[in-house]
Amino acid sequence: VQLQASGGGLVQPGGSLRLSCEVSGRALSSLTMGWFRRAPGKEREFVAAVRRNGQSLGYSESVKYRFTCSRDSAKNTMFLQMNSLKPEDTAVHYCAASARSLITSERANQVQYDYWGQGTLVTVSS
Repeated sequence: VQLQASGGGLVQPGGSLRLSCEVSGRALSSLTMGWFRRAPGKEREFVAAVRRNGQSLGYSESVKYRFTCSRDSAKNTMFLQMNSLKPEDTAVHYCAASARSLITSERANQVQYDYWGQGTLVTVSS
């Protein structure tokens, strides 16, 4: 299984970006998918996750109501729509996949994820 993240870039505060994570080697319907990010000088943290059946597994408090995670099974691709971006959203964003059907209490546990993409940098700055 390979994950290819893309869509990062430089955006002004209040702007929007959409990240993509293309999955190859396994169908999205067999994977729990997640987004994580690592801000400069900080540890990697959970952002959002989606179940095998496409239902949301929720968001971190810092991005809730601003970010939306979705997927397109036909394209075997997951997306992260990021709105109302803030400077504190500046980070390398990673997509990850688990072969297990994770529950809410597991969604932020990075060891539960078997596959990781290479990361895409999002910079929010004026």
